[in-house]
Amino acid sequence: MSKLSISSSPHHHIRRDTGQVMRMVCYACIPGILVNIWFFGFGVLVQLCLGIATALITEGIILELRKKRTERILKDYSAVLTAVLLAISIPPLAPWWVIVIGTFFSIAVVKQLYGGLGFNMFNPAMAGYVMLLVSFPVAMTSWIPPQSIAEQSHNLLDAIYTVFTGFTSTGFSIEQLKVGYDGITMATPLDHVKTALVQGYTVSEAQQNVIFDGIFGKGWFWMALAYLAGGLYLVKTKVINWHIPGSMILGALAFSLFFYLLDGDQYASPLFHLFNGSLILGAFFIATDPVSASTTNKGRLIFGAAIGVWIIIIRQWGGYPDAIAFAVLIMNMAVPLIDYYTQPRTYGHQKKQGKAS
Repeated sequence: MSKLSISSSPHHHIRRDTGQVMRMVCYACIPGILVNIWFFGFGVLVQLCLGIATALITEGIILELRKKRTERILKDYSAVLTAVLLAISIPPLAPWWVIVIGTFFSIAVVKQLYGGLGFNMFNPAMAGYVMLLVSFPVAMTSWIPPQSIAEQSHNLLDAIYTVFTGFTSTGFSIEQLKVGYDGITMATPLDHVKTALVQGYTVSEAQQNVIFDGIFGKGWFWMALAYLAGGLYLVKTKVINWHIPGSMILGALAFSLFFYLLDGDQYASPLFHLFNGSLILGAFFIATDPVSASTTNKGRLIFGAAIGVWIIIIRQWGGYPDAIAFAVLIMNMAVPLIDYYTQPRTYGHQKKQGKAS
C-alpha cells in the first residue's frame, strides 16, 4: 500500500507524505528548543526523550490491539510531533510522570480513542496539556528562572536527577531552583504581571522585576523569536499556510491594543503579549494542526483570529496566564460550524436568487 500523500490541490506540485510534513514541523522546533536549553537548562531534552518514548510505545500497543499496520502508521511521525509539542510546553524540570501521563492521554484518549490520525476533534498535545494543568497545577507551574538570574545553576545530570527524583545531584530541590539571585522565587513573565495587577501594581511597575528586560521576559523573548523563525520556515516551504498564524497573531495584537489604549496601567501592551508566553509557538505549531483546525481559507482566518481574541480574554480575566491551550480547544469545538459556513461554492453553482416581487 502506498503512503498517504498530502497536497492542497491537483495543480499544486509540492507533494509530501504525512511523515515528511510531521518531520519538517519537528525540525522547525529545533531553534526554539536550543534557545530553551540555553536559558532554562537541559530539562527540555529529558522531557522530549520521555515524551517521544511514551508516544511511540502507547501508539504501538494500541495499534497492535486494533490490528492496524503498526510499522507504517508509526512512521507518519504524528505521535512524535504530539510528544514534542507537549514536551516543549511544560516546565523543563516537571516530574517524569507529568510528561508520561500527558503524552499517554494525548495519544491513547484524544487521538486513538477517536479513531487515530485524521479523526481526532481536538489538538492532542493541547488536550493533554489542559488535562495536566487541571490535574497537577503545582507541577505544571513550576517554571524555573533563566539561568542568568538563577541562584542555583544546573547541568544535564542535575536535570535528569531533578526530573526523576525532585532534587539535583547536589541535593537542591525544585523549589530552590525556582529562586532568583535576589532570593525571591521567580515566576513566568505572564504569571508575575497577572499577580502584580491583582496586588494593585500597574503593568509598568510589574515589569521592573528582575525577570524582565524592558517589557520582555528574559529568555522568553528570544525563545519567541526562535519559534517565529521556525514558523516562517514552515510557511516558506508551504508546510503550513499563513492564514491561521497570521490571523491569530493579528487578532491577539488588535484585541490587546484596544484595551492597552483604554488603560495602559492595567492592560499590557500588544508586544508584551506577543513575545511573552507561547503565542508565537501556538500560532505556527499548534493552532495549524491540519486535523483539528478549519479546512477552508476563510475559515482559517476566522479560526485563527478567534483564538487570538480568546488568548487575550483568558490572560486578562481568566485564571490561567498563558491561555494558548484553552483558546485552541475552545475553537476546535467550533471548527465544524466554521467549515459549514465557509465552504466554497461548487464550481458552476450560483447562490439562489430571491423571488422577484
